[in-house]
Amino acid sequence: MISQHDQKLAKLILEHSTELKKGENVMVQLIGLNGIDLMRALIGQIREAGAHPFVKIEDTEVQRMLIENGDEGFWKNQAKVDQLPLMKQMDVFIGIRASQNIYETSMASKEANKAYSEHFLRPVHFDERVNNTKWCIMRYPSPAFAMNAKLPTDKFTEFYYKACLVDYPQLAEAMKPLEKRLRATDEIHLKGEGTDIRFSVKGQNWIPCYGRHNIPDGELFSSPVLDSVNGHITYAPSVYQGKPFEFVKLIVEDGVVVDFDSSNNDALKDILDTDEGARRFGEFSFGLNPVIESPMYDILFDEKIYGSNHLTLGKDYEVAPNGNHSNIHWDLVCIGADVYLDGELIRKGRKFVADDLKGLNPENLV
Repeated sequence: MISQHDQKLAKLILEHSTELKKGENVMVQLIGLNGIDLMRALIGQIREAGAHPFVKIEDTEVQRMLIENGDEGFWKNQAKVDQLPLMKQMDVFIGIRASQNIYETSMASKEANKAYSEHFLRPVHFDERVNNTKWCIMRYPSPAFAMNAKLPTDKFTEFYYKACLVDYPQLAEAMKPLEKRLRATDEIHLKGEGTDIRFSVKGQNWIPCYGRHNIPDGELFSSPVLDSVNGHITYAPSVYQGKPFEFVKLIVEDGVVVDFDSSNNDALKDILDTDEGARRFGEFSFGLNPVIESPMYDILFDEKIYGSNHLTLGKDYEVAPNGNHSNIHWDLVCIGADVYLDGELIRKGRKFVADDLKGLNPENLV
């Protein structure tokens, strides 16, 4: 029997996130079998709405085998024959990430990851899905996910639905004063433990996120002026391409990473060497979800941590461009730095101190 939590989450995704319309084609992709109840809830409600679901269920072990053994020719063929023609016919894409092991692809080589990213992920997802469908991606709770969050499974499941089902209209309203300030800002300065970095966002577009593309959600993002980033920044734990990093530190000059340190420097160097854009930044964002407090090695949650920012290595988004092109997009998160806009302190640690922004503090949203 499908839980009421999953029925409510499916309703949110279809009515709020993707605004599903009768007759639309909807790809529902499930990676890992753990999220089958949410898929069932979605398929039932999609048909009730008179839309057309296209189901893709992918086993994480098979996906690992394909990524580890795939090369340029294989992924070009996969995109050309299967995924890209189908994606071009979709009006809506819903992705459920239900893997039990976030390190499944950790043994894939640099060359294998590059082939997958450049010849499959970029054309199918970055270029087609992101730009031409109404899309939404979410994780699904599991004991393994709870372990990464350092919580008992029942407590984590309770937290998961609370974080996913926040009051998004209230959050959207609370973001408006910050968006107004940012649109008038030239320089942003982050200063905290292990972090002292400045960059310009003058003239850049800002996008408020309140449950349209990610569940859970809660961020306000743009991109830095490409060559303006200078200083050093320290990030919280992260996982990218299946490889764990307990910390990442970057030194940046004129928008380019010139030195680095991490708990996994060989893997970090491989990522930074992916292409020229991998050492530059394609996004900057404020994390604003009032429920998410600490990292759990899952970027869809960690990038929304309240009192955080992510300064993202790699590709920009077309809705907030800065001209950076790359086959990576790694949302590394910095938690608790003081934030200055054109010299004015607006957030001290994790709490906004400017009067017009205090509505974004968790006690005023939960």
